[in-house]
Amino acid sequence: MKEPSINVLGGALQTCSTAPVTGFFRNGCCDTGPEDRGMHTVCAVMTAEFLALSKYLGNDLSTSRPEYGFVGLKPGDKWCLCASRFLQAHEEGAAPQVTLAATHVRTLDIVPLPILQLYASDPDTF
Repeated sequence: MKEPSINVLGGALQTCSTAPVTGFFRNGCCDTGPEDRGMHTVCAVMTAEFLALSKYLGNDLSTSRPEYGFVGLKPGDKWCLCASRFLQAHEEGAAPQVTLAATHVRTLDIVPLPILQLYASDPDTF
């Protein structure tokens, strides 16, 4: 069951990516709900640096896994990241850009808005 689709700016949650299709519910949005234990709520623009960090930390997002219908991500792709992984990447100096209008409000339970704004790919939205 999805929670209301509201972004960190208080507006309607925008689509993050449909190519590749992202989101816990695979609906292109960073929606969340009780079954999304990882809180895949941050709409991030992948960078080589972040993908390398994620792989090093045990979550390889760049390798194709056809058995799961996963094509593998490359720099420039948008993807719904776990809020805690985004915060960790920020602390490691490797955080990717974030699309605030497509980042779910529940992210704010873990990542303060000023930190998200540092990485905004859509700064004209706030």
